[in-house]
Amino acid sequence: MKSTGIIRKVDELGRIVLPMELRRSLDIQVKDPLEIFIDEERVILQKYKADNACFITGDISEKNVQLPGGLYVSPKGKEILKEHLFSEGAK
Repeated sequence: MKSTGIIRKVDELGRIVLPMELRRSLDIQVKDPLEIFIDEERVILQKYKADNACFITGDISEKNVQLPGGLYVSPKGKEILKEHLFSEGAK
């Protein structure tokens, strides 16, 4: 685990502020859901990724389909995958 050297206090409502540098480096935008985990005495925050999120685009939709192996792909992800697999440069 990597220390950032950043320390924040919990306010009276139980909130903490994630510094802008961390949000930028982890691509956390306003209203992004974060998943909370507990590991012994540690609290771990992780950007939430739904089980059916496209592994290429990250899109979450009922139109996503599951590929063999359990990965999900969106309609846009399918097109990107096709282009990559069937492009002239693909070996």
